[in-house]
Amino acid sequence: MPLLAALDYASVFVFALTGALVASRAQLDLIGFIFIASLTAVGGGTLRDLILNRDTVFWVANPVYIGVAAAGAIIVFFTAHLLESRYRGIVWLDALALSVAVPSGVGAAVALRMPDSIVVIMGIATGCFGGLMRDVVCNEVPLVLRQGELYVTCALCGGTVAILLIHVTGALPLALLGCAAATFALRAGSILWHWRLPVYKSFPPRQ
Repeated sequence: MPLLAALDYASVFVFALTGALVASRAQLDLIGFIFIASLTAVGGGTLRDLILNRDTVFWVANPVYIGVAAAGAIIVFFTAHLLESRYRGIVWLDALALSVAVPSGVGAAVALRMPDSIVVIMGIATGCFGGLMRDVVCNEVPLVLRQGELYVTCALCGGTVAILLIHVTGALPLALLGCAAATFALRAGSILWHWRLPVYKSFPPRQ
């Protein structure tokens, strides 16, 4: 399906940029950049395809995806020093990548006629696990697990919006567009206005 392929390409490229920016913070060499960028770019989609038991993992069927990730890594290798704040660049690019990857996972699951709950979970997996792998490998606190951070919540809301739109309109492209918009809007709001979820606090507090 051309739409799903386009979402995968966009997700791979933007997530590769975030992976390479994290690699720049770790001061890795060019091969390290390409490795981290590729891991970030295809990690979530690989998990999605394995769980859904698709015929072939998307980047194995079409190795061009790895080339796209490598191109993103090379671009960042030569330009990362121009960014005033690499961390802020990572956060915003990651928000953009999340808003593309979640509908990609949703669309893949819908194409296989999965139940609504699995569709939402595949959106979350596709959007979140590449970044989780990136941060763990680079010894950073995973963005998806930072205290109160709206990240997985954004993917969950985006997937839910997609399901609602599918049932109401029956139009998958519109549902995926709504999914992307809802995911990005919620994530951008959390970055700009510091929206947070309440975190667990033991009661009574430990002495």
